[in-house]
Amino acid sequence: MSATTAYAFTSGSQSQALQVSPQRGVLFQASTYGALQAGDYDGATTLKDLRAHGDFGVGTFDALDGEMVLLNGTFYQVKSDGNVYVANDSMRTPFADVTSFEPDSQLVLASNSPLNYSELQQYLDGQLPTKNIFYAVKITGECSYLEVRSPPRQVMPYPPLSDALKNQSIFELRNVTGTFVGFFSPQYSKGICVPGWHFHFLTADKNRGGHVLDVMLQRAAIQIDDLTTLSVALPNATSFYALNLTNDT
Repeated sequence: MSATTAYAFTSGSQSQALQVSPQRGVLFQASTYGALQAGDYDGATTLKDLRAHGDFGVGTFDALDGEMVLLNGTFYQVKSDGNVYVANDSMRTPFADVTSFEPDSQLVLASNSPLNYSELQQYLDGQLPTKNIFYAVKITGECSYLEVRSPPRQVMPYPPLSDALKNQSIFELRNVTGTFVGFFSPQYSKGICVPGWHFHFLTADKNRGGHVLDVMLQRAAIQIDDLTTLSVALPNATSFYALNLTNDT
C-alpha cells in the first residue's frame, strides 16, 4: 500500500484527459456524484474512452438509461426492463467509476446464516485496514434472495436523481449466482464520489442484474483491491458548467 492517497482532477478536452493507460491502484471517475444527483445525465464520456482506465466498474448511461456493470473488460447495460445488454463502445456515460482490477486480498465467506446487505457491508468494513482510502471489491457468490433496481431513460428537462429514482424498476431475484462489482469510498469524498459501499450485480448467465438494494448472501469469494489514487475527469460541457453544486446533498 502506498504511503499517500493522490487526487487528480482534470477538465478541458475529454479525449485528452482520458488517453492514458490503466494504472495499478487508481480509481478513475467520470464526472462527480454531486453532478449526477443534480440531474446532469448528459453522457460526456464514451465507453471507449472509459475502457482506457480499466476493466472493472459501475456507472450509468446517457440520460440515466439503466445501470452499468463493467466486468472483465466488457460493459453491460441493465435496462429498466430488467434485461442485460452488451454495451458498445460508442455509448456514453454521465457518471462512472472504473479501475484496473488487481486484488490485494482474498477472502472466502461461508456461513450457515446468510448475510443481508447491511450485514455484508459491516463484514466488509471489518476487513478494511483503513477507511481513509478507496477500494474496489469483487464478490462472486450464491444469493438466496437479491433485490436490485434500474432507472428508466430520462427525458429533458432532466429531474434531480432523487426524483428520477421514484420511477425506478425494482426486481427480486431468488436463488441466483453471480458477481457483485463495487467500490468503497471514504466519507470525506461525499459530493465527489458515492460515499460508503456501492454495488451493482450481474448474474452468472449475464441475463439479469442492477444496482443492489438488498441481498441474502450465502457463500462467496471476495477480492479486494486497495486504491490509493483518485482521478476525476470533469465534463467539458455546458450542462455541467451550469450546475449549482454548492448545496450539500
